[in-house]
Amino acid sequence: MNRPDLCLEFANTRYWRGQAAPTETLNAPEDLAAWTVANEGLKAAKPPARREFERALELRELVHRLFDAHAQAKAPAARDVESLNAALAEAPARTMLKRERGGYAWDVDMRAGTALALLAPVLWTAGDLLAGPRLGRVRRCANPECGWLFLDDSRAGKRRWCSMQSCGNRAKARRHYHKSREA
Repeated sequence: MNRPDLCLEFANTRYWRGQAAPTETLNAPEDLAAWTVANEGLKAAKPPARREFERALELRELVHRLFDAHAQAKAPAARDVESLNAALAEAPARTMLKRERGGYAWDVDMRAGTALALLAPVLWTAGDLLAGPRLGRVRRCANPECGWLFLDDSRAGKRRWCSMQSCGNRAKARRHYHKSREA
């Protein structure tokens, strides 16, 4: 699976970051393995060891900090860029393509069982997105409690909400409520 926003999807495995207790979807190594199967198109992913799982969560927070800074028109911390570069240097390289349904994808050697091997496609998309022309389209949901990161592919490039079904509708309902109370 070759998705340019895979790194953002990974960062969003922890959401409602603006609340006192954010929602965590990766609670155990098995959750990470299931996420990679569902999002990276891997046939089977063996759950990583506990230390590697913790490293994966550290990488997720690194990716979130990098793109959250850009979404807020701020420069990311230099140490975060250095950490991403170090992770990319240690991660498996993109050396082999494999045929998939309707296209091609990078083949990743999963035998290492490390967080870097498991998350190599996430790291690659983070680097590609940071270095590519779509970085300016990375947004953070306008709901301060949400904090979801997304790639704004709308024609005008002015999307504000992670989705209209959740945060967008909540904001509209809140505005309507306050308008009706004032009237």
